[in-house]
Amino acid sequence: MQANAPRPLRVASYNIRAGLGTDLRRDPDRVLRAVAGLGADIVALQEADHRLGARPSALPKARIAAETGLEPLDLSDHHAGLGWHGIALLVRPEIDIGEVHRFHLPGLEPRGAVAVEAGWRGARLRVAVVHLGLLRRSRRAQVAYLCDALADLEPRPTVILGDFNEWSRRKGLGRLARDFTLLTPGRTFPARRPVLALDRIAHSPDLGVRVVPPPVAGHPHPSDHRPILAELHPHEVPGA
Repeated sequence: MQANAPRPLRVASYNIRAGLGTDLRRDPDRVLRAVAGLGADIVALQEADHRLGARPSALPKARIAAETGLEPLDLSDHHAGLGWHGIALLVRPEIDIGEVHRFHLPGLEPRGAVAVEAGWRGARLRVAVVHLGLLRRSRRAQVAYLCDALADLEPRPTVILGDFNEWSRRKGLGRLARDFTLLTPGRTFPARRPVLALDRIAHSPDLGVRVVPPPVAGHPHPSDHRPILAELHPHEVPGA
């Protein structure tokens, strides 16, 4: 990176399993410490809400900013929740967030995706977050739907990140692997001794992305997933 180049935007994705750690204890404070330790400007969370009842947030919303320096976006369609289909976005206050797009994804399970328009030091880009289904047929339909939905929006450098729930590095993600550059930061599941690379990043060719090793959250792990972390360079084109 050149000396006068703007600092890259750091993004992270973390399936927090509603705060349930590898010791089978729910500890939201442990999750917040792990999120703060990522040092990211935008953190995408999956399973940020409990699934039953009123689907309340798994994290204390009033304390997120104080503990992490990040503000949660208003994505939930009900008062108790933090996210959209469990997807939450925590963002540094200096980032200019524009339009927010929420999508219902097809499939046997209720799944969703979120895309936000973000301004960062004069650059405009789009950050999309997914938590794909457990069935490969559903995942293929979901990524096809999302690719069509994003193509209908104004063209913009785009990164997609989240829990893709796909163990194979060669198949299963259909259009996503064809329309975007697909990155596999490493094995993220299960957190104790990861063997599956379920958490991924995809990006448009007009966006430079560098994977960054995330800090180790310690033992027991705050979730059954490990986070992924990357730096975005909106003005850089890979291979240029």
